[in-house]
Parts: sequence; C-alpha cells; structure tokens
Amino acid sequence: MREFLETGVISPARMRAVDRNAAALGVGALQLMESAGMALARKVREEDPSGVLILCGKGNNGGDGMVAARHLQDLEPAVCYLDLPGQSRETALQLAALRHCGVELFPVRCEENLNALDRHFSSAGVILDALLGTGARSGLAGPIAGLVERANRSGARIIAADIPTPGMRANLVLSFHRPKVAGAETVGIGIPLEAECMTGPGDLTLVPGRERSAHKGAGGKVLIIGGGPYQGAPFLAGLGALRAGADIVRVASPAFEPVPELIYERLPGTVITRDHIDDLLRLADLSDVVVMGNGIGEGSHEVVREVAARCKKAVFDADALRLPLPSAEESLYTPHAGEFTRITGIIPPEDLSGRGHAVKVAASQGTILLKGPVDVISDGDRVRFNRTGTPLMTAGGTGDVLAGVAGALFCHLPAFDAACIAAYANGKAGMAVEYTRGGGLMAGELADHIPRELFRGGL
Repeated sequence: MREFLETGVISPARMRAVDRNAAALGVGALQLMESAGMALARKVREEDPSGVLILCGKGNNGGDGMVAARHLQDLEPAVCYLDLPGQSRETALQLAALRHCGVELFPVRCEENLNALDRHFSSAGVILDALLGTGARSGLAGPIAGLVERANRSGARIIAADIPTPGMRANLVLSFHRPKVAGAETVGIGIPLEAECMTGPGDLTLVPGRERSAHKGAGGKVLIIGGGPYQGAPFLAGLGALRAGADIVRVASPAFEPVPELIYERLPGTVITRDHIDDLLRLADLSDVVVMGNGIGEGSHEVVREVAARCKKAVFDADALRLPLPSAEESLYTPHAGEFTRITGIIPPEDLSGRGHAVKVAASQGTILLKGPVDVISDGDRVRFNRTGTPLMTAGGTGDVLAGVAGALFCHLPAFDAACIAAYANGKAGMAVEYTRGGGLMAGELADHIPRELFRGGL
C-alpha cells in the first residue's frame, strides 16, 4: 500500500484529515507533537547555536515548539509564548510540562511585553518559529506582528516549524509528514500509513458546514434519472442524497414511489426513451449534480449518454455503466466488480495493490469508486481505499443509496473527495444497521443512518 502514498505539498485541510485519521488509529496529537518537537530540537542542535529563542503560538504548532524547548533545555533556550485565550489543549499540556524545565519563559499578551525579549532577539543564533501553523485562520495581529518584525531584523538563522508564519523570513522550513510549502525539508513523525491511504473520520472534516444564513437549495440540488424496470432504485438514491444534505432532490422516472420528501418528475411510459430527452435536459440544467442509471435497465443507454454530455457533474451507477461510457464535464463512476469488468474489460485483481493499480489505470474519464469488501477510489492520480462496511450490504439497494450520497457530496466537493467520503459514511451506516439489527439490512435503513455517520462522525 505504500506505493499509493501521495507526495508533494499537502493542503492544510488534507493534513487535518490525516491527523484525525491517525488519532483514530491510535496515534494522537500529543504523540505526533512529541515526534515533531524532537525533530525540531535535532535540527536546532545541528546549527550549534550560541543562543536559542523559541516563539510559540496558541495552536499545536506552538506545542511543537514547546516540546523542542523541553528537549533543548540543556541549552537554556528562551521561550516566548502567546498568553492569550484559545490555546489548544495539547499546547496547554506542553506549557505545563515546560514550567518544570530549565528554560526562561516569556508570556506575551500585548506588544508592550515584547521589550523584555529584545536582548534574546539580538543574542540568538537560532530562532525557532512555531507561531502559526497550518491551522491558522487569521493574519498577523497584535504581538504576532511585533514578533515577526523583530525576528526579521535579527541576525539569527530562523527555522520554521512546519510552515513559516506569514511575513516571517525562514532560512529553513522543517515540515512534518509532508511539505506544506514548496522547498521545505520534511521529516516523518510516525503517522500510520493507513491514515493517508485509507478513508477515516478525518475525511469527514472536508464536508462543508451549513451557514446560518443558508437559503433553500444551498445544500445542493440533485436530479436522479432512473427507474422503469426497477422502480425502487432511483428513490433509494434520492433518499441517500437527501440524507447526505442535498436540499432539493428530483427523481425523473416512469415509475412512482410515494416518498413525499422527493420531487417526482413523471416520465410517460414504462421505460426512459429518447422522447424524454428534452425534459431530462431541462431538469439537468436546474441541478448541481445528476445521478443516472439506478434501476434504468439496459435499453436506455443512448439517452443516458446524450444527457450526460450536457451535464456539468454526474454520477453514473448500475445500468449507466455500459459502453460506450457516458461522460459529463466532471464524472464519478460507482461500479461493482462485474460492472467494472463490463466497462473496462478488466477483472479486478483479488489483492488490494492490484485492484488499486487497475482502478487508477481505468480512471481516465473521471473518478471511479469500485465497490467491494474494500472499496477502491481513484481519479487517475490518487488512490484511496475504504474498509468500512459489512457483508449485510450485499442486499439490493445499498449501491443506490451510495450513489445518492455521492451525488449530494459532489455538489460541494471534488469528485474524488465526494467518492471517498460517500464510501466511508455509507459503510459506517451499514455497520450501524448491523449493530442495531443483527441482520436483514434494508437499504432504506441504511439511508436513515447516513446523517449520523456523515455529519457527526458516528458520535
């Protein structure tokens, strides 16, 4: 699985997800902080400095600096820390430990407190910048700006922890796990491989919250096109989309199911034909994402292809997964193993590595979510795996719910992220049904558990 580790600069949002996944796997923030601080201390020692000044913020970046100070206490470093509301729990614990070490502590509440640090700025051979990390959401303000100004004026060599504070010059940036800026030196801090290669609760941090001022439709508008031969499938997909946060879900189908929360768009006849194309295109234009194929049967493929070509975003499932493969501007395909073989000619290998490579090669027209005991997701560049789920999910309709969940998430997220999160939440919902029911899973029950797993992380 190591071959599927991503490389290069990682975004703050993705790093937060990886950290949360690591915690779920048993490696928490304090453990990662200890590893990061020790790495910083080693890097400072390499400089053989005449004096050390460590600047610590309120967040976990500041905690990294405090760990470094503890491991450098024989050098008697001066430690400046922001003594302001909002200090993270982990950083507060590191500060408590640091009070028992041979370091000089300088709490800073306002710019006037900075004058006491002038002699340390002038004498320091190394300044460790641990003020603002990847989680910072605000620019320079108050004493932070003064600290940056003094550090920049000093003759010290500046080492930035993970990422430089905005405006701070840095002679070296030491990033943890993966670089956060180009040109950074990177050091491992013990994050489990699966925290990045597998989906986990950290991925849920990418799901956007709902603004208090949100209006009707802000959660997304999804159109489900399907039904005819199999009448319940598009309505299960619609329930999945609603439960995953879409505000408006329309189901365009020749078949009707009495689900009052779904807007039924009646298509005359018993199957979807070319006679319906104009209506379908009109409805697609009203939608953020179109989900196609659920219960549609194999006779409507040309309609699917023609509508798909006019869609900005589309999820293709079930009988939409046929050659020639339909394609939208942005496409997400959700095949099971048999459907994957039907559209690619490739039988998915049994081993995870082989499946990962097969899906990556096949994902040339869009993102693929290959469903199975372990789901495989790829956009042709990245590959991720999902282990959530239960054998009970072989029941009919669970894939339809997944397609709807993916469609709702696709309204706000890139296809790859939407697929990863949908697979994780859908699998967790199945596990919740198994826990409460023991057996006899029904797809509608799966949809009912989606909100708890998706928006509350199963808490």
